[in-house]
Amino acid sequence: MNIKAAVFDYGGVICFLPRPEDLAELERLCGLPAHKLLELYRKFRTEWDRGTYEGTEFYRRILSMEGIFPDDEALFKIAQTDMGSWKRLNPATVRLMRDIKGTGISLGILSNMPSDFLAWARQNVPVFGEVDMAIFSCDCNLLKPETAIYERLKNVLGCEYAQIVFFDDNQDNIVKARELGIQGYVWEGAEAAREILKGFDAGKTL
Repeated sequence: MNIKAAVFDYGGVICFLPRPEDLAELERLCGLPAHKLLELYRKFRTEWDRGTYEGTEFYRRILSMEGIFPDDEALFKIAQTDMGSWKRLNPATVRLMRDIKGTGISLGILSNMPSDFLAWARQNVPVFGEVDMAIFSCDCNLLKPETAIYERLKNVLGCEYAQIVFFDDNQDNIVKARELGIQGYVWEGAEAAREILKGFDAGKTL
């Protein structure tokens, strides 16, 4: 089957995942042991991504649950440290995305992303301005792996689910994508993704 669109997640795909030293600094600033911070982060991060509130309010909420009440300046630093850990772009992914532009395949981004980080990314990540379309959770108050965000993707692209190839480092997001008929692949690096795309007629020139 031919494809009409190649769509990429941001965190862990277009950018590298945070380094251990990034997480250690965040742990220090929050005053919580790593396991407790990660537990709260995973449980409540979705509402930051959904656009319900920004990073300072997210950290105010989760830290207050542990009896920690930083002032506004400290909360701002914590949120900036968190977001800073997601700013290291993967040059191999960016190169692949730019190569796709010459094939006739529509290029897209589908990412769970908070509004305060997105504001930075739109100004500082060139490939964000080079894609044909992008859907971010904070803009539409929808999250992967909710069905509605994939429906929005299909409608914006104007094609069938089966004509979309989607790369994400989160297994749950790919499981849902495949349930809907999207050609979904767990991210294993840019070269692996390039080989996958070469398997479709439109990607043979990559």
